[in-house]
Amino acid sequence: MSFLKRLFGGAEKSPAQETVGTPEEHKGFTIRATPFSEQGQFQTCGVISKEVGGELKEHRFVRADRFPSADLAAEHAIRKGRQIVDEQGDALFG
Repeated sequence: MSFLKRLFGGAEKSPAQETVGTPEEHKGFTIRATPFSEQGQFQTCGVISKEVGGELKEHRFVRADRFPSADLAAEHAIRKGRQIVDEQGDALFG
């Protein structure tokens, strides 16, 4: 039944959108860790956001890395988010 709910839009809020830990500010960007449960582990996932021209822009990222706890996955997501910001900066939203 849950497959049919997802297929027709009846699924609940995706757990990938729930922030784990404290968001971090890095070079004017906000990085939130949003790991989700996948096959008994937690997948690295996060959201990078910044206000640009009065509009909040967001970039979601998912990495293949999996960890035994949401906290470990969240720590890794913050590190990956910093790396993405350092490498791409404002071009992330361009």
